[in-house]
Amino acid sequence: MELRTLRYFVAVAEELHFGRAAVRLHMSQPPLSRAIKQLETELGAALFRRSSAGVALTPVGAVLLDEARALLDQADRVRARVAAAAGAATITVGLLADSSDPGATRLAGAYNRRHPGVEVHIRETDLTDPTCGLHAGLVDIALTRGPFDETGLTVHELRTDPVGALLRADDPLALRDSLKLADLADRRWFRFPEGTDPLWQAYWNGGEPRQGPVVRGVQECLQAVLWNGTVGMTLVDHEAAGLAVVPLIDMPPSRVVAAWNEDDTNPLIRSFVQIAVAAYRD
Repeated sequence: MELRTLRYFVAVAEELHFGRAAVRLHMSQPPLSRAIKQLETELGAALFRRSSAGVALTPVGAVLLDEARALLDQADRVRARVAAAAGAATITVGLLADSSDPGATRLAGAYNRRHPGVEVHIRETDLTDPTCGLHAGLVDIALTRGPFDETGLTVHELRTDPVGALLRADDPLALRDSLKLADLADRRWFRFPEGTDPLWQAYWNGGEPRQGPVVRGVQECLQAVLWNGTVGMTLVDHEAAGLAVVPLIDMPPSRVVAAWNEDDTNPLIRSFVQIAVAAYRD
């Protein structure tokens, strides 16, 4: 029974949806389904009930979920202790791609000065995974934006940023000083793929289901507006050639956050958060 397979199982058990679990794990669904089937064969018991209504854990699956979480937690602790004993301290930080936040730049310098012997691994993800691999166990801490599913996580707010409507510069609405979501009700929006965290999707779609092109990264968002005349939301200071951003006065600001697993006691993470608070306050 491999740890990787147990991570697959935990993702499916928590999502109760093979498609969402595959997105969370950044893999396609067929190999995930095969891995779960193989695990059921090895154990000689069904772990999930599959029906047209969805996926549910069997009693055996519920027992394995508790045990798998404990095993994975123990494996993480063993890895950290061995790394510390070997003198090769590392931390893996998840970042949203296309991020050029000056707060992150200050944080990188301050963390390096505080921990010159720690090797920092960076894992960038696109906009479809706001936890940057945290739920999948791929990073130790995520420097990202909310909202997203915070189950099992500790989330600390570092800053908030106002958001606005992203429009073509020649769009009539681009001449306005401010907008409300109702002003964009009849427009096509760029949106994220099916399986993207529902809380994240809802925020960046203004709380409404939208129709329009599917995007995964910041540049795709910009190009969707530039080429198709669609609209969407972005940070107020994220303007680009041929585009305009008009503040949305009825949208709450975007939260910059640090997030990590709530039961992770790695002191490098605690230090990261303390330094991040100061770096984003400057």
